[in-house]
Amino acid sequence: MKTWLGLLAVAALWPAVAQAQTDEIQVYDATIARPGVFNLTLHDNYTPSGRKVPDFAGGLVPDHTLNGVPEWAYGVTDWFEAGLYAPLYSVESNGNVKFNGMKLRALFVSPDAADRTFFYGINFEFSYNSTDWDPKRFTSEIRPIIGWHLGKVDLIFNPILDNSYDGFSRLDFAPSTRVAYHVSNAWAVALEEYDDFGPLRHFYSGSQQSHQLFAVVDYSGEPVSVETGIGFGMTPASDNMVLKLILSRDLN
Repeated sequence: MKTWLGLLAVAALWPAVAQAQTDEIQVYDATIARPGVFNLTLHDNYTPSGRKVPDFAGGLVPDHTLNGVPEWAYGVTDWFEAGLYAPLYSVESNGNVKFNGMKLRALFVSPDAADRTFFYGINFEFSYNSTDWDPKRFTSEIRPIIGWHLGKVDLIFNPILDNSYDGFSRLDFAPSTRVAYHVSNAWAVALEEYDDFGPLRHFYSGSQQSHQLFAVVDYSGEPVSVETGIGFGMTPASDNMVLKLILSRDLN
């Protein structure tokens, strides 16, 4: 009886406090693979202290779950990169491995963004989801990219809209922000914030919104570029602690 009551409570609260897990915790800076170059990026994040109930009936429990995906990218031109995320996977606290679907990506940017003071772009992702990853089989993401390189400081904003194809007013506003300081050509430290305010038609209340602040260290170089960070939740709807690791390398 208690189990059924718990499932009913989760169903009643969703989507009022829905916050989907993610395979990718990253702020896009409009840099892409050079034309003709394949790139592989491995995304992993682990939640050592998180929500102990799923976001929807039958969903994954974030606490002590590892999420990740290989991202395969190809530089088509100096302003367009095509990408494939596959396979999306999770390893639950009991050791069960779940395969969560796949995503296609089309990223359009200002050429040579790393060398510009002001840069911009837009990314489109189209997802096919398993039923325990998202209650919607098909979803997408619209991610504008706006940023400035100001000497050793980077300011970057991704005002993301998550789309479940339920109408414009139900687009979910989940922006991410990055402020970075380049210690050297290869090393940088950063603060990143990842938020979920809820649907455009009516944002969640403050306690139901998700806000996480990450401390991040980046290494850009050979043989592998590395981005690692630790994030802390700032609201009751956020996971208390999340660790992320991103490894990236050109394959040719």
